[in-house]
Amino acid sequence: MPKEVKLAKFAGFCYGVKRAVETVKKLKEQNPDKKICVLGELIHNTQVIEELKSLGIETISELPQSGSGICVIRSHGESPDVFEQIKKAGFEVYDLTCPDVKKVQQKAVELALAGYYLVIVGKSEHPEVVAIKANALKFTDKVVVVDTIEQLKSFEKEIKEHKKIGVVVQTTQMISTLNEIIKYLTPISKELHIANTICQSTSMRQNEAKVLASDSDLMVVVGSKKSANTTHLAEILKDITKTIHIETSEELSNYKDLIENSEKISVTAGASTPQNVIEQVIKTIERKGE
Repeated sequence: MPKEVKLAKFAGFCYGVKRAVETVKKLKEQNPDKKICVLGELIHNTQVIEELKSLGIETISELPQSGSGICVIRSHGESPDVFEQIKKAGFEVYDLTCPDVKKVQQKAVELALAGYYLVIVGKSEHPEVVAIKANALKFTDKVVVVDTIEQLKSFEKEIKEHKKIGVVVQTTQMISTLNEIIKYLTPISKELHIANTICQSTSMRQNEAKVLASDSDLMVVVGSKKSANTTHLAEILKDITKTIHIETSEELSNYKDLIENSEKISVTAGASTPQNVIEQVIKTIERKGE
């Protein structure tokens, strides 16, 4: 008897990712003789990076001292210093920072200029957060990055000494993490300004997936293990029902028994997961259920 397999409506490329991938391809098409490189992975997805490479779009981890062509700023954004380094090295800059990420950077700068002690809620090593912090540090040295109450506790003395505390959030963070941080900061802050900068796409994706999970025996989350929004999705759903996080359909063979014993299976995917990868996962699950 075939299994009931549902696909989330909000699964796969978000607006910012789709814009970045389509634009960089068009950029190469319009400039076939120019070197096009992306500083860091354009998005966190191996299949997409390989596709871009096949089109002649190079992913670089470090900026050369000198060169020519177009250097693309990825969707996670970069610090103002990196923009200057690219120009100094001889490259044209093409900024593909996600508009939602740009808003967080602008809000962080606004709070820094207004004299707030800035708390960034996010993973300190994530490229988006690194760029947000770097933009704020141009205007203040009162910036901390936390994603747990334990991390926040180490800054409690400094927070209590400041009249104004401002909070911005990594766009792909969980609302539950932000709520915990706010709950902790409220009684120890004289003035607290919260900017909920979690992007709408992330919120809708998480809310829909939670509803699906409540009526599923198994949730399958598709996307890169390096993708923050995908890993957060898997973390949230594990508290509701059995959940597996895979990057491609090939990994489903590791969960053969789990799939066979699940009647209702729902599939969702991170914001940087291509549609063809999601479709292949659906087909594979359906074949296993026949």
